[in-house]
Amino acid sequence: QLLGYTAVAYKLPAMLFFLGGVAYTYAFTRLFYRKITAQLAALIVLTAFHGVLSNADVRAEPYLLGLVIGAVYHFARLYRHNRPADLLLGALLTGCALMTKGLFVGVPIGAGLVVHWLISNDWRELLRPRWYIAVAVALLCTLPELYCLYAQFDSHPEKIVFGQTGVSGIRFFLWDSQFGRFFNTGPIKGAGEPTFFLHTTLWAFLPWSLLLYAAVGRIIAALVKQRRSAIAPEYISLGAALATFALFSLSGFQLPHYINIVFPFFAVLTANFLTALTPLGLRRWTVVQTGSGIVVLLIMGALLYFFQPAHAVWGWVWLAIISVVTVWQFRGGTLNTLVGRSIGSMVALFGVWNVLFYPSLMEYQAGMKAAEWVNASQPISRPTAIYGQRAWSYEFYVNRPVAYIEYGATAGATSLPTQAAQSPLLLLTSAQRADSLAKTGLVVRQLARFPYYHVSLLTATFLNHTTRSATLDPWVIAEVRAR
Repeated sequence: QLLGYTAVAYKLPAMLFFLGGVAYTYAFTRLFYRKITAQLAALIVLTAFHGVLSNADVRAEPYLLGLVIGAVYHFARLYRHNRPADLLLGALLTGCALMTKGLFVGVPIGAGLVVHWLISNDWRELLRPRWYIAVAVALLCTLPELYCLYAQFDSHPEKIVFGQTGVSGIRFFLWDSQFGRFFNTGPIKGAGEPTFFLHTTLWAFLPWSLLLYAAVGRIIAALVKQRRSAIAPEYISLGAALATFALFSLSGFQLPHYINIVFPFFAVLTANFLTALTPLGLRRWTVVQTGSGIVVLLIMGALLYFFQPAHAVWGWVWLAIISVVTVWQFRGGTLNTLVGRSIGSMVALFGVWNVLFYPSLMEYQAGMKAAEWVNASQPISRPTAIYGQRAWSYEFYVNRPVAYIEYGATAGATSLPTQAAQSPLLLLTSAQRADSLAKTGLVVRQLARFPYYHVSLLTATFLNHTTRSATLDPWVIAEVRAR
């Protein structure tokens, strides 16, 4: 209501949840560690590559990041101080997380606490009633979701979902959406691979990924040697991170952004590792992080060279300025140097990524560009439809209702010839489909053409400006009417 149907209105809530997650990361870390460790953990979450990227390509993860670490923070405070308000707040955030993504969200929230109690020999905490009350309240908080699913699906068995009728939304929420993906038996399937998140974290958690691997290795080695005092004052972060990582790695359906929800726990582990480094260790890791930053700069330079976005020269200027300022400002082998150079590489990366690369990339999101053209040049009274494909960005940005239409009538829908006979249509479709329609007896006049590429699935062939044209599928806005 305040901002209209705009990208800002869509993305702003996710950004606020993400920033809430950063604040909760600081607060959680401060429960157990020194202030410098909490500050580092917050900085790490703020600058991890895929965490920032998720605020541009918004899915469920920015919301989950804030909800999961928020719930863990309140439950950790409940464990330490036994305040009823923390039970209610932790359960509320858990319930919201469950409604956002399903039952498996309980793993990062609950596993960390359980692992902490087991390693700390405080397993009797599992018998305390307050935790079962918290679970009950969290499940109670999911009732709005269950009611909405019943109202939309279970009470309407005639609806066609995944090509079937009689589909239960409640069953999908409780089973198919999570367990179905895990066991690869639900309507949404993938090809899981056990090492997927090992190499995904390497780039998704840049520039901190190597430090994270070293931090986890150090903790596990110390636990094996039973040197608990040399590790950390809490094992919640380790338990939440490893349990969720293992769950995702064993799943039959995997996507890179899944791992974002445990970035706060990754950040705590990494920050604790950094503050425990000796002067020699700091100097060595400064060299490693400087090398990592140079690799990032080379990759962004290659992106500018091969992709050639608009105003690419300013990208080169930006990379040069950030490189010089970072090296000049952060010298020596101190913690400030290590952290400053790491963050500097991300500032360089996202300056190019957000200001130059993404705007140029959006030129190939044909649905959005077509909507802009229709909004600017066609009367709002003219009906529009999408033929033969999906184009959610067109639905979102065009300033009038959009219908999906097929040539022949399906499931009671009006056929394209019948609709065109009633009034001329503005049809978004591929150029190939538009040409085929012209052979069916309809009058098809192409008004505008837009290059299309699935921008969330980048390939080297597309990124290279010399081979990009071979990857593009032309979409058109066509006026379609009966003869």
